[in-house]
Order: sequence, then structure tokens, then C-alpha cells
Amino acid sequence: MATPIGNLADITLRALDILKQVDVIAAEDTRVTAHLLRHHGIATKLLALHEHNERHAADRLIELLAAGKSVALVSDAGTPAISDPGALAVAAVRAAGYPVFALPGANAALCALAASGQAVPHFLFYGFLPAQAAARQRELEALKTMRWLLVFYEAPHRVVECIEDMTSVFGAARGVTIARELTKLFESVHRCTLGEAAAWLAGDDNRRRGEFVLLVEGAAVAVADEIAAATRTLEILLRELPLKQAVQLAAEITGGARNALYSRALELKKSGAV
Repeated sequence: MATPIGNLADITLRALDILKQVDVIAAEDTRVTAHLLRHHGIATKLLALHEHNERHAADRLIELLAAGKSVALVSDAGTPAISDPGALAVAAVRAAGYPVFALPGANAALCALAASGQAVPHFLFYGFLPAQAAARQRELEALKTMRWLLVFYEAPHRVVECIEDMTSVFGAARGVTIARELTKLFESVHRCTLGEAAAWLAGDDNRRRGEFVLLVEGAAVAVADEIAAATRTLEILLRELPLKQAVQLAAEITGGARNALYSRALELKKSGAV
């Protein structure tokens, strides 16, 4: 079930009823959940279920269910299994023949989208990008041509380098909404271009604190079509030529950036597409 992403009052009446009624609450961090329970006067027993023990904890949940006990699953904030532990446990419980019901509630991505004022018909929720710079840049390259609004989660200690990589890959002109500390006392939602974002973050130490949701505009239609055309040219050339030669010719024919085409060529080779 979903729990608050900051403000402890952002929990549904149904969730509070379930948390009171169940025999056990499986929690990502029992200390965080204990604070929530104390705030609402709930004394239900807690069991730890996090990314390091999820498979073992799932077995314990199944044992409890087999004994006729009822169990609720929560993460520290938001919904379990959405950029948080929980999916393995849910799958194991379902495979064991027990029903699983989801209780909706607070969601950082949707909260940021609603506060951004961007009337987009479609968006892609990505979640957390890789922590390592090279892997993060590869993922961003793969997302570069997408026309939908892109929704990312990011931690405070990586937000600056993440914005730098987005600016490098997507270009400085793309719009970005930086939402931080949503539902909390120092919540802020700021819209600017990627080229302006680094300076805004550097302008105040507090702007780099808290949990972040980054909403990045999708590729313009012309840009997306141009990149797609370059990729098609590259695919054709790779069928007949060595990688470096194919990349060089694709860059000359399409005017595309050689480094980006080289990265794309490696992806195509790795995936077996050519």
C-alpha cells in the first residue's frame, strides 16, 4: 500500500484501517514505518522487507499467510515495487496462490507532474537513472529521441551531475521542471531550461537538498525524426561495413554527431539488431 512521501497526513483512511487490522506490516525500513504508525496511534507488529533480504522475507510472508495471518506491505514512501522493493515479494506471494491487493495513495511523479503545469497527454516514467556516469549517459542517449515528457527520480548527491549529463545529451534548450521535497515544509517546483538548471541549483545550497523529481521535455518532432533517420542510415551501413567506417559515413550523410552515432552503433551491435 502507498504511504506518504513526506507529509504524514497524506495517507488514505482505507490505508489507516488496513494498517490497524493486519497482523503484520512488512516494511522497507521498520524505523521509518514505526514513526508513521506512532503518528497515527497504530501498534501493529513490523517485519523488515528491503532490497537486501526481499527473497528471504517473501518466504516469511508466505509462511504467515499459510498460518492464516494477514500482511500489509509498505515502503518508506510512496508505493512498494515502484522504484522501491516489493515486486519480488508480490510475485512470490502470488505464485504461492495468495491474492494481493494494491491500495493507492501519494505518488511523487504524479505530484510533480500536477504541480508543473505541463499539459502533456503522455509521459514516460523512468525512475532512477544509473549511478555510474557512463551507464547514465548511455541510458539518456537511448531516451534522447522520445517525444514524451520524461520523468526521473534523483537523489540529492547526484542531482548536479545528472543535470549536467542531461544537458550534454539532450541539449541546453530542453525544458526541465525540478521538483524537490514534495509535500514537505520546504517543497519547491522550478521550471527552466536544462542550460539554466545547473546555475539555479548552484544559486542556493538548499536547492540541492531533498529528494528530486525531474520532468524533462521530450524531443521536438523534427529532432526526433532527424535522429531516427540517422539511426536508420546507420543500421543499413552496419550490415555491410565495419563499425567505425559505418559511423563515419553515417555522420557525413546525415550530419549527425559522430560520438552519438558511435554509441548508437555499439547499442545496435550489442542488441543483435544488425
